[in-house]
Amino acid sequence: MGRRLKDSITSGYFEAANRMTSKDARRRIVAYVESYDDVFFWRTVLSGFEDDTCYFEVMLPSKGTLRRGKKSVLMSVIADNAGKDMIACVDADYDYLMQGRTVSSQKILENPFVFHTYVYSIENYQCFAASLHDVCVMVTLNDHAIFNFTEYMRQYSEACYPLFVWSIWAYRTENYDYFSLSDFTKVIDPGGFNVFAPQVAIDNLRRKVSRRVNVLRQHFPRAKESYLALKDELRQLGVTPQNTYLYIQGHHIFDTVVVPIVTKVCNQLRMEREREIQVTSAHRTQMRNELSCYENSIEDVRSMLKKNVGYINSPQFNRLRKDVELFVERLKTGR
Repeated sequence: MGRRLKDSITSGYFEAANRMTSKDARRRIVAYVESYDDVFFWRTVLSGFEDDTCYFEVMLPSKGTLRRGKKSVLMSVIADNAGKDMIACVDADYDYLMQGRTVSSQKILENPFVFHTYVYSIENYQCFAASLHDVCVMVTLNDHAIFNFTEYMRQYSEACYPLFVWSIWAYRTENYDYFSLSDFTKVIDPGGFNVFAPQVAIDNLRRKVSRRVNVLRQHFPRAKESYLALKDELRQLGVTPQNTYLYIQGHHIFDTVVVPIVTKVCNQLRMEREREIQVTSAHRTQMRNELSCYENSIEDVRSMLKKNVGYINSPQFNRLRKDVELFVERLKTGR
């Protein structure tokens, strides 16, 4: 079976295999994803559409060569291979917001067998603001809400938004050599963060963004009209000043913004729980046993974020589900 999963695999193979099975057997649909981290996310997406007629198997595009990445998925699946028994599941990156202005964007948006996240990547979903308190509870087993993640990510998004529009503008107009994605993420690094004084980081971020926006305005004095038109178009695509963090590079949001914040909040919650144990323990032996039990029960921040599914009711995730729902309906009706 391993040889059949090499680069020569085509949708035709899977279709033939399905035809050879009993009419009562479920149809197998292979879903190619970019990396190991994507398997659980796309399993979460696709499992709700499995029934007694079909099921999905999520895998990397080639077990033979261990190739990974978006390019590998698109090359393996789109180039004459995609079909009703094989689909591609990828991060949207900037391709969704480019709206067909690049070859990659065209492939993702126009091919009915390619599904994308609608946000930049799965990491953005894992960092869904409204779910971050639940992540802290998963990590520390302490349900005390000491930080407003939704408000912080809203303010972070609003601070980044003017420069984010410039970033999309630069890629749409092929001026990314002057203002690249890495240039953008360097500016929007919030830097130091204090759980009890988060506004300091936001204010500093606003100043950095304002300075860079002024530089871009001076360098591109005729860009105002196209910049404003792009803002309107982005809003129609679902991007607002309040949710910009969902469309910013996922690794940046995960590693540079959310993990440091959640880690510091969890440290406070863990210390709070430990102090509670110390105060309520009847004697030192009970305290040591209880502290040991608690320490063995708490989890790692990164691991819990990667298992976070609190995004499932978000508008962006619902759009993705609707795309899969339409695909499955067409599959069953033979359209």
